Amino acid sequence: MTTNASKIERAARLRSVPLDAIKINPLAQREINPARVDHLAANLDLEQIGVPTVSHRDGAFWCIDGQHRIEALRQFGFTDEKIQCWVYEGLTSEQEADRFLKLNNTLAVPAIPKFKAAVHAGWSVESDIDRVVRSVGCVVSKDKVPGAVGAVGTLGRVYARGGPGTLARTLRIIRDAYGDEGFEAAVIDGIGHVTTRYNGDLNDSDAVNKLGKAHGGVGGLLNKAEVLRRQTGNQKSHCVAAAAVEIINQGRGGKKLPSWWKSAS
Repeated sequence: MTTNASKIERAARLRSVPLDAIKINPLAQREINPARVDHLAANLDLEQIGVPTVSHRDGAFWCIDGQHRIEALRQFGFTDEKIQCWVYEGLTSEQEADRFLKLNNTLAVPAIPKFKAAVHAGWSVESDIDRVVRSVGCVVSKDKVPGAVGAVGTLGRVYARGGPGTLARTLRIIRDAYGDEGFEAAVIDGIGHVTTRYNGDLNDSDAVNKLGKAHGGVGGLLNKAEVLRRQTGNQKSHCVAAAAVEIINQGRGGKKLPSWWKSAS
């Protein structure tokens, strides 16, 4: 008796690719780490270099996985030589970013490069978070540029709790009350809790005015939250929320926001 067994094959094919033909797409890759390249070049072992993955399009080979190994080979002195690579044909730039994320799913890819690759790949949640951040005049970045927000994990948590409207509202309150100094993870998370829980009861203009004029600015908010954390043992983001509610309620006539701790019970 015979059976027809189908082959298990990768879409990519092994090919010898000229090193000088391999390019890097910054939208689909993490930033190069010079120290890592130096280490690989100084300890180069061709038997351990592995097989990089590239995409063949527009007459060039675009690196998907293995850019540090490729740069190490170049630094070592290989330029005209060829290297064996897994080669995909016909991928778009966005598909390359998607493939990079999937190949690096088990590796410690830094949060911001992974986020930016996901945006470039068109992943829905990351793309919407990026849209919201840009809508309030900010940008996801670890660089010291105006409006830079680097806490991508926290952005994701606020978005998951309350959606794009809550995230936008949170960022606007922080921006208008504290400026760029306010875009710390704990502050984003804490104010995100406040906007999610109090929703229609929270007056954004009043919150901005009270938080912005409070003694010590964002540092004062964080100091107040740290005191609460030590007293209660609660999570830092919840203590930031509680401290923010106390500040917003100070000197407020009429209906105040319920205490964070009473609301939590």
